[in-house]
Amino acid sequence: MIEFRIDRRSGVATYLQLVQQTKQALRLGLLQPGDRLPTAKEVVAATAINPNTVLKAYRELEREGLVEPRPGLGTFVRRSLASAGTAEDSPLRGELDAWMSRAQTAGLDREDVEALFKAVLDTRYRLGTGDHTEG
Repeated sequence: MIEFRIDRRSGVATYLQLVQQTKQALRLGLLQPGDRLPTAKEVVAATAINPNTVLKAYRELEREGLVEPRPGLGTFVRRSLASAGTAEDSPLRGELDAWMSRAQTAGLDREDVEALFKAVLDTRYRLGTGDHTEG
């Protein structure tokens, strides 16, 4: 089951953090169709956020066709966003892990890696267009 982490300093709305974390778990295959998301009560207990915030996030995920509420049972994953390249045993993931090790050895901290990764990502996938460049 997913465990949400809220970063109150991120500037990202809390409900969007829940949506983004759920989508990331779906992309990485950590959540599969049929899995139950934590109840609003469980998320509130773990994160100390308003239950309406959790419900807003779940409604957004439902609107996108990713989850479905089942009255009396909870909210369940309808479909995955995982691809072969994001699986835990994928070659690309292994290469990225090796690159991260080299970055740490070179003295880059988390913020350095995030900045570098975001810069390359924004160059490869032109910001806001969804397009990517060949190279």
